[in-house]
Amino acid sequence: MDLRQLEYFLAVVEERSFTRAAARMHVAQPGVSAQIRRLERELGQELLDRSGPAVRPTQAGATLLPHARAALEAVNGGRLALDELAGLVRGRLTVGIVTSFSSVRVSDLLADFHRTYPEVEIRLSEASSDRLVAGLRDSRLDAALISTGARSPAGLRARVIVDEAMVAAVLPHDPLAAGGEVALADLRDRPLICLPPGTGARTGLDEACEAAGFRPRVTMEAGDPHRLVELAARGLGVAVLPAPFAGRHGGPLRGLEIVAPRIRARVALAWPAERTTSPAGQAFIDLACAALPSL
Repeated sequence: MDLRQLEYFLAVVEERSFTRAAARMHVAQPGVSAQIRRLERELGQELLDRSGPAVRPTQAGATLLPHARAALEAVNGGRLALDELAGLVRGRLTVGIVTSFSSVRVSDLLADFHRTYPEVEIRLSEASSDRLVAGLRDSRLDAALISTGARSPAGLRARVIVDEAMVAAVLPHDPLAAGGEVALADLRDRPLICLPPGTGARTGLDEACEAAGFRPRVTMEAGDPHRLVELAARGLGVAVLPAPFAGRHGGPLRGLEIVAPRIRARVALAWPAERTTSPAGQAFIDLACAALPSL
């Protein structure tokens, strides 16, 4: 049994096809089949059920599968450790960014990282903060820029880089527009246009309303803050969003800071607190902490 055979076996199981596995491994399909047959002869067991349209592991194959994954991960971990010891950083960097976040030039940050560590494969994904937090917790992400409420998610280390006031954006003729700010209680019975659950701004609003003893009357949700402004400008409700987005639109809306209590929208660089970070992940965190502001 050798590592190449285990790699082929794992590829066939994951792709459920010898042809797709061969394409993934950049080899000819007969070579994959021959190596799998050699592995089966050595182990004295059929590892794959080839009878159906999709290849599936047999009971013996399913038993071998976690051990094959562990062996390959151990070898890759050893290679990374030796690279780190030699002053090299290789492997893969997986970074997440919260949807619609544009206050930081993430592309510049990733370009700087790539220039310093050209051997590292970079993968970037955009999602809501709750999905990014889940990715950090289950090791799918090395680091992420997430939006948070007053408290950082449990199990993560976080460095706040953006801290902005939350405002209620209303039309000039709205009774709330007479003042320069608005109490949270004054929004109690108003139709609100908000970011969806799972975003830090929405979490901050929901937590503040819960502490005040009521649930916000959210009638519309959109993942893009600019969409919230557009809907509010049509008279469809009060948009609740971070202050900079209300000011960028250039339309008729007035942004009133929410007070009593004040609600903040925060963006933080986050990474796992307990899990050992890969060399590439740690290198990115170090670079980002040096380049991004800290609040």
